[in-house]
Amino acid sequence: MSEILGKFQADSYAFLAVAPAQNWIGGEWREASTGERAEVINPRYGRAMSSTPMSAAADVDAAVSAAAAAWVEWRAWPMRERAHVFYRLRDLMNAERESLAWLVSHENGKVYAQALAEVDKAIECVEFGCSLPNMAGGPQLEVSRGVHCQLVHEPLGVVAGVTPFNFPLMVPLWMIPQAIVSGNCFVLKASERVPLSTIRLAELFEQAGLPKGVFNLVHGGKASVEALCDHPQIRALAFVGSTPVAKLVYGRAAAAGKAALCLGGAKNHLIVVPDADLELTAENVVASFTGCSGQRCMAAANLVAVGDVDDIIAAIAERAAKLVPGSDHGAITSAAAAERIRGYIDAAEQSGAKVLVDGRQKRGEEAGGYWLGATVLDGVPADSPAAREEIFGPVLSIIRVPTLEAAIAFENASPYGNASSIYTTSGHIAREVMGRVEAGMCGVNIGVPVPREPFGFGGWNDSKFGHGDITGWDGFRFWTRPRKITTKWALQKDWTWMS
Repeated sequence: MSEILGKFQADSYAFLAVAPAQNWIGGEWREASTGERAEVINPRYGRAMSSTPMSAAADVDAAVSAAAAAWVEWRAWPMRERAHVFYRLRDLMNAERESLAWLVSHENGKVYAQALAEVDKAIECVEFGCSLPNMAGGPQLEVSRGVHCQLVHEPLGVVAGVTPFNFPLMVPLWMIPQAIVSGNCFVLKASERVPLSTIRLAELFEQAGLPKGVFNLVHGGKASVEALCDHPQIRALAFVGSTPVAKLVYGRAAAAGKAALCLGGAKNHLIVVPDADLELTAENVVASFTGCSGQRCMAAANLVAVGDVDDIIAAIAERAAKLVPGSDHGAITSAAAAERIRGYIDAAEQSGAKVLVDGRQKRGEEAGGYWLGATVLDGVPADSPAAREEIFGPVLSIIRVPTLEAAIAFENASPYGNASSIYTTSGHIAREVMGRVEAGMCGVNIGVPVPREPFGFGGWNDSKFGHGDITGWDGFRFWTRPRKITTKWALQKDWTWMS
């Protein structure tokens, strides 16, 4: 058994250095051809806990070659036997649930409870992969006398994914189960900030009995992503990250003839009306904008306050002010990100917004980490950067509007379309908002309306480039292509145009 990381030994936030990351290609650990490496920083301390290879096109080509070689046999496995690997992976992940959560916490910076929630969601994604053999049977119908049509889903071959820093274990497993169970071989490029969770995933895949070359891991930065986009043997590519990069990746991959599905950024809106339940709304909104320190594409960004909801806003501010960085939410991913977020808060204050809760000087206990506390900004001008741009931190911008119509208009003016929620006790208002907002994932009294399997994850507008969703049944269809088979076995006495 080949392991460079093994079961993560941490059981607390105490700093722990681990072995350098390597590429996993054809069932072997390899250094990058460039010899270049980048530090992997524990954001809680601002210290390097490992390092990762910065691969080039030659490394991507080696991974694709290994995947192509493995595909010859892997595609011949019955789907149910492919899924059995994921049953075993699920058992292994459950057995290491806590250690995987500590690994996510250390390399990403989120608190243990939120890292554990990520691991649980990742396991749920694996479980969906296990279920695919029971869902993937295509329809068959006698369409004419003695003539039958059947639909089957065929794998594409070698496919690839590029994933972000904020969910180092979950987001890769948005892609991998559907792609591999459907018969493809996979090349993953995880964020160079968080390579370690996917290192452990590769080790667990080997323990689960996945054949060599079916899953490959190539670390690196821009050069690796461009090589994946350009490689002629990669048939499909999925990406999750910021909108500017998603646009570039989608355009480059599509120009190379690949199926491409690229999820971008977000500016999610929570609309609050006066009849909203105070306790439910306050607790839910705070959890939404501070969970994972706001570093998730489903986090609340804007609270659109309709009319007089001052009592609800006061309750939100009271709860947010009590949160402690390092205990209630984690560190910011990097020093540059923390500084950028503070810049948005400063600019909003200078433009006339009132800082109800100021987290700019709040820190966790560990020295050297990248910290920012929960921040609530009231009266944010509708045309300001804090109201329009993705901040990606624990900052809630409150925009005041007089009517529900104005709230919907403000929401729909955003170029993004990831998520939107309404807080109300009125079924009529809920239906009105759900039917009119420009967002692919919507919630009623839910601040993080993440669809659970089998419902797919995906936004609209500038939050997604490509067709379909990345998880659920749409994810399976993205990694496959439909084959229609029409058969006839006997001469019929009556003739039709199909005879």
